[in-house]
Amino acid sequence: MKFEPIRGLLFSKKTFRIVFGLSAMMLLFIGHSYGQDAEVEEPVAVLTQDVANIMWLCLAAFLVFFMQAGFALVESGLTRAKNSVNIMMKNMLDFCFGAVLFWAVGYAIMYSSGDSNFFGFDTSLAFLGSANAPTDGDGYATSAAWLFQVVFAATAATIVSGAMAERTQLKSYIFYSILITAIVYPISGHWIWGGGWLGDMNFRDFAGSTVVHSVGGWAALVGAIMVGPRLGKYNKDGSVNAIAPHNMPMAALGMFILWFGWYGFNPGSTLAAVGGISHIAVTTTLAAATGGIAAVVVSWFNFKKPDLSMGINGVLAGLVGITAPCASVSTGSAAIIGLVAGVIVFYSALFIERKLKIDDPVGAVSVHGICGAWGTIAVGLFGQNSIDVQYWDSETAIKDGLFFGGGFEQLGIQLMGVGAVLVYVLAAMFIIFYLIKATMGLRVSDEEQLEGLDLGEHGNSAYGGFVMENTGPAAIIKRTEA
Repeated sequence: MKFEPIRGLLFSKKTFRIVFGLSAMMLLFIGHSYGQDAEVEEPVAVLTQDVANIMWLCLAAFLVFFMQAGFALVESGLTRAKNSVNIMMKNMLDFCFGAVLFWAVGYAIMYSSGDSNFFGFDTSLAFLGSANAPTDGDGYATSAAWLFQVVFAATAATIVSGAMAERTQLKSYIFYSILITAIVYPISGHWIWGGGWLGDMNFRDFAGSTVVHSVGGWAALVGAIMVGPRLGKYNKDGSVNAIAPHNMPMAALGMFILWFGWYGFNPGSTLAAVGGISHIAVTTTLAAATGGIAAVVVSWFNFKKPDLSMGINGVLAGLVGITAPCASVSTGSAAIIGLVAGVIVFYSALFIERKLKIDDPVGAVSVHGICGAWGTIAVGLFGQNSIDVQYWDSETAIKDGLFFGGGFEQLGIQLMGVGAVLVYVLAAMFIIFYLIKATMGLRVSDEEQLEGLDLGEHGNSAYGGFVMENTGPAAIIKRTEA
């Protein structure tokens, strides 16, 4: 009862009017002060299209760079434990050397602005030269363009590592990676993307099924032939011995990383932050998914059990296959392209291994070479002018593909481009690998192969202190005590 007077004061109408009046005066004062401050503040910066383009191109380059980790994991997982350090080292060094050589020489060849449609060298782009300014007169960042292209060059180089795994000298591989990044890749890239003769013909390879993947795949084919098969791969009668991979979860993780990085590879090839990015991401997703499904189903039918390694390569085959047509085809066409790629990669891998007797431990030739060619040709089959014209003007957009009433015109251009790059890369890489083999050698000794390249080439191992007691279903990993 003694608190009633205080409660009455707190909740009286008079108190409410006083509090309300003071609050209103305070709000008016704050609003007036804020208005005065707003008049002298700098205007808020607006994200321009140029800045958005640079940001998108850099982000896409970062995603493609992360694909190096995916390649390293796939290649290491699909080969034996005793060679894991060697494979990781090659994947690291081909990017390190490749980045320096592409900065010094490769970019200047690929985007030379000379009169020749076949080969040129722009001195202003060597070492990025005068292109070190943040942007050019049109607001385009040459540094961002170089960053995006160098990760593509590294992808082409690293494809070869898996095909030549477990028997190639490290020094020879380094020399190869220098030459492909500095000369071989930039020349074919100039033909298609740098203002060369194939680009002038409206040959379409939007994100690099041929420029990147087939170049790496054909180089891998020559390398695998020149270095020869691994010890114990083939018997005297020509029969094939399976050499089991050592870590399938690692290989599967690498596949998922590659799939993730492909969202920079394909959508990033718009080179600008435009609305079509989402369509390209969808076509990329569908082709990867159908490629994986097709490879698993076909392996299940042939082997009576679903094979994970074939499923991994099926996904990658779908991704490689859709890389050229990703911005030129519908979502339905993308699903078909991936499906066909998944079937192709299965039978191609078996044909190369069993009929041609070429030892490709990870299926790099089939995934990147054969399916890269398939994806490029698919532009001439499934391409649609109404989709492609969103990224090119009417004069440079493709003609409708064969299956959409366009006849053989675009298909003929695509076949010519695939054939030209095939012949060029096979010839160039034969010369390179022949010279390497004749001078420093390609292959490690039989003793090093048996011991493992980790110890023979590097003096250490990926799984120090662990040994595998047998390679059968009941294999036991055991810790050895010092």
